[in-house]
Formats: sequence, C-alpha cells, structure tokens
Amino acid sequence: MSWIYIQQAIPAFINGFFLTLKLATIGIIGALLLGIVVAFWLYYQVIGHHVLRLYIAVSRNTPLLIQLFFIYYGLPGIGLKIPAEQTAILGLIFLGGSYMADAFLGGLEAVPKIQVESGQVVGLSTWQLARYVIFPQGILYSLPAIGANIIFLIKETSIFTVIAIPEITNTALDLIGQNYRSNEYLLMMVVSYAIILIPLSLGLSWFERRLRRVNFSN
Repeated sequence: MSWIYIQQAIPAFINGFFLTLKLATIGIIGALLLGIVVAFWLYYQVIGHHVLRLYIAVSRNTPLLIQLFFIYYGLPGIGLKIPAEQTAILGLIFLGGSYMADAFLGGLEAVPKIQVESGQVVGLSTWQLARYVIFPQGILYSLPAIGANIIFLIKETSIFTVIAIPEITNTALDLIGQNYRSNEYLLMMVVSYAIILIPLSLGLSWFERRLRRVNFSN
C-alpha cells in the first residue's frame, strides 16, 4: 500500500465523486417523477395502462448494462446519437422509473379503502382524494421501498463505466490500468462510495422514522 499513489489520485477521485453525484441526483429525480406519474396512471387504470405495465416488465427484467448499450451504441444506427452523460441519465431514469413506480403503486394500494370511500361520501373529488387522502399516505407507505431504490440506483452508476464516463468506478479502473496499483485505487473507490451511501442510508432511515412519528402523532 503506497500513500503516494493515493495522494496523487485524490483529484481524479474527487472529480469522479462529484460526477457520480450529479448523474445520480438527476437520474433519481427523473426516476421519482416518472415513477409517480406511472404509479397514478396504473392506480386509476387510465387508458393505456397495459403499455406502462409492459414498460415496467421490460425495464425491471433487463440489465442497466444492456439498456445503456442500446441507447449509446444502438440508437446511432437510426441516426439518434446521444452523448454519454445524457445516456447515463436516461438509462437511470428508464430503470429507476419502473422501480419507483412499483414502490409508489404499492404505497397507494396500501391506503385503506375505507378512507377512500369516506372521502367519496363527504363529497371529495377524485383530485381532492388523491391530494389529501391517497397521496400523503401512499408516500408514507412507500418510503422504505423508495429509500432502498435510491441506494440501489446510486450503486448502479458504477455501470456507467461501460460508456467511458469517468465516474468513481471508471476512475479506479483507469488508474489501475495506468499504474498497476489495485489495492490503493480499490480502497479509494470503496471509500468514495461509502462517503455517499452510508450517510444517505442513515439520513433516509432517520427521515422515515421522523415522518412516521409526525404522522402518528397527528
């Protein structure tokens, strides 16, 4: 273990660290928004919901690696060339949207039917029921799955190395190839992911517990 190699690699890992954060943040926000839309579409059985179920099946049952290959290497064959970072974000949204949709849908379906029926009895519209009854409770029931999906999607960013994006994993592999120092760079890779994932995991758990306490106290 040579600390000199670690010290020299710090700038490259910092760049990879922040690029990973940027791509993961944009991709996860996009996945959350897509997941909410798809979940409500399926919950209310809006026309075309069978197509969305097919999307979920395809997305969840194909690896992100294949999805990235299709977007980055396949689409240029029909004249649609997408830059690497945008490909990574689209792939993360495509994959994450299906997982988030399942999480949200499970939460929405967990809302007791009697509460929905009570809202209908007092004259709430469909929009009011969704806003004041179904959505708040559905989000609460969905939180554990949403948190797990966020962690999962951040770890999936390591796949971006296949399209030569210099995120954390790509940075480590590139430096190993240049200097043949596996231990140092693998250690820095592990530490980089730990810096992101451990505080995030603890923060999500704390937020979930706090939100549940507030909900039950009301």
